[in-house]
Amino acid sequence: MSEPPGATVTLAPTSAADEPSKPLTAQRVLPLRRPGRWIATAVVLVLVAQFVHGLVTNPFYQWDRWGYWFLRPTILDGLVITLEVTAYSAVLGLLGGILLALARLSRSPVLRAVSWTYIWALRSIPLIVVLLFLYNFSALYKTLSVGIPFGPAFFSFDETKLATDMAIAVIGLSLNEAAYAAEVVRGGILSVDQGQHEAAAALGLPKGYQFRKIVFPQALRSIIPNYVNQLIGLIKGTSLVFYVSLLDLFGSAQTMGSTYPGDIVPLLLVVTVWYLILTSVVSVVQFYVERHYARGATRSLPPTPLQKLRTALTELRARIRREAAV
Repeated sequence: MSEPPGATVTLAPTSAADEPSKPLTAQRVLPLRRPGRWIATAVVLVLVAQFVHGLVTNPFYQWDRWGYWFLRPTILDGLVITLEVTAYSAVLGLLGGILLALARLSRSPVLRAVSWTYIWALRSIPLIVVLLFLYNFSALYKTLSVGIPFGPAFFSFDETKLATDMAIAVIGLSLNEAAYAAEVVRGGILSVDQGQHEAAAALGLPKGYQFRKIVFPQALRSIIPNYVNQLIGLIKGTSLVFYVSLLDLFGSAQTMGSTYPGDIVPLLLVVTVWYLILTSVVSVVQFYVERHYARGATRSLPPTPLQKLRTALTELRARIRREAAV
């Protein structure tokens, strides 16, 4: 309530607690100590150092012979054959996988049953068995013909003249790869939102046009990165074509190892390094393919290795400056 005119108002004395507080001094926040992490890091570094030391100093590896064989024409010729088989099998396997996936998604029960049976069988049978079966295919069918079943043949040809070592390797790997590619393609098609199908159908677009222009381009975002990853397994799978008399990278090393038994370990290391190089290149391609198809699906693209390095250097400089300022 208001005071009467002429009255005086006495203010209560201020205490020390009511005075403005002094500015707090900056305090450094120390991270929580984690001794277990440091112990695990030290143990891993010791094990890695021991492994590298043994790899470099063990005379059994014969690194001088490894350097001799690494770029020999025999090894490089085998490397070229490995790349050719991989390229042909990858393309044919992907095309076969697309056809099998479309058959698997078809409304025809016959197409669905045949596609499912093929995928089930080829994913169950080991690749080496498929290659050896094709290698001995001429023993079962000396001639192949095209015509009416149980009727006349339009034309026939000698299977032994067409079934070269390269053809057997490419066909065997392509048949095996198509079974896995079919599931990759089918998963990519099913990943497209159902609303896209409904919107395309509402516009009255033909089924083929819907698939080519709307569904399949969106499915590629899921198909291509996964199939590029499948190529790594295909590159390693080419080492089995040696058993059908095709001298690829591994086959060339095996042949030289039989001629020079003292160089078996260096030759195996040569093969190991070349496969590491090939799979590393594919892994780099996979990263950039996934990064390309991530546009529009994520808020920010994953950083490239160069961007990660620049960010790490920037954070290191900032940390050094903060340490110097304190």
